[in-house]
Amino acid sequence: MPKHFLMCRPDYFTVEYAINPWMHPEAGADRDVAVRQWEGLKAAYEELGHRVDLIDPIDGLPDMVFAANGALVVGGRVYGARFAFPQRGPEGPAYLRWFAERGYPVLEPAHVNEGEGDFLTLDEVVLAGTGFRTDVVAHKEAQEFLGRPVVSLTLVDPRFYHLDTALFPLDGRNVAYYPQAFSPGSQEVLRRMFPDAVLAGAEDAEVLGLNAVSDGRNVVINAEASSLQLELKRRGYEVIPVDLSELRKAGGGPKCCTLEIRGEN
Repeated sequence: MPKHFLMCRPDYFTVEYAINPWMHPEAGADRDVAVRQWEGLKAAYEELGHRVDLIDPIDGLPDMVFAANGALVVGGRVYGARFAFPQRGPEGPAYLRWFAERGYPVLEPAHVNEGEGDFLTLDEVVLAGTGFRTDVVAHKEAQEFLGRPVVSLTLVDPRFYHLDTALFPLDGRNVAYYPQAFSPGSQEVLRRMFPDAVLAGAEDAEVLGLNAVSDGRNVVINAEASSLQLELKRRGYEVIPVDLSELRKAGGGPKCCTLEIRGEN
C-alpha cells in the first residue's frame, strides 16, 4: 500500500551544536550535499509510489529536516512533540501547526517526547523508547490520546538515543533491531514479541542502518549497512540503498527525515 510521508527540505541544515554523540560542530557539514542527498531520498519514495508532502523549513532550526521527530500520527490523530533540548523546542509547535491547519485532530503534549523518533507503529501496538529523550510518562499520554496499546522499551547506549536509531518495523507485525541498544528486560520483551525479527550487528547499527523505512516490501536504508541489506534480501525484501552521510553528521538517516501520516483527516 502506498504510504503518506511528511518531509522537510534541509535548507538551513548545519551542525552548530552537539546534542547527541554523532554531532561534532567543529567538523562542520555541507548543506548543499545534504540537500542533494535528501532530494535523493524523496525521489526514492516517489519512485516507489509513496506520497510526499513538505513542511516549510524555518531559519534557525537546522534539525527541522528530521521530520520524524515532529509528531506521531496514528489513525489521523496527531500527538505532538515536546523536545528535550531547547535548540529544537520550536520544531514541535511548527509541526503541530502544520497538521492543525489541515484539519487533523491534534494534542499538544504535556510531557517530553520526540515523535516518531521514539514511537514506532505496528498493526496492533506502538513501540515506544525511553532512556535518553522521551519521558516514559509520554508513553501513557500517547496511549490515552491514540487508543493504541503502547509498549515501553528502554534504550541504554547513548549512540542510539532514539528508538528509531535501533529498531524499525519491517511491516505491521515484525521488526529489525540491534539488541545491545536495549536494556536486558527490553531485549526479553522484544524476543517474546518478535521471535522472527531481523537482528542487526554492531557494524550496521553504527552506520544507522536501523534508521530505515519499510513499506512491507521495499526497505529504504543507509547504503553502508551492507550486512543488514544482505539479510533483508535473504528474507525477500527489496532493498533501496541511499546515501545520507551528510545528514548522519547530525545523527539522522532515512527514518529521521520521514514522518509517516497514518490515516487521513
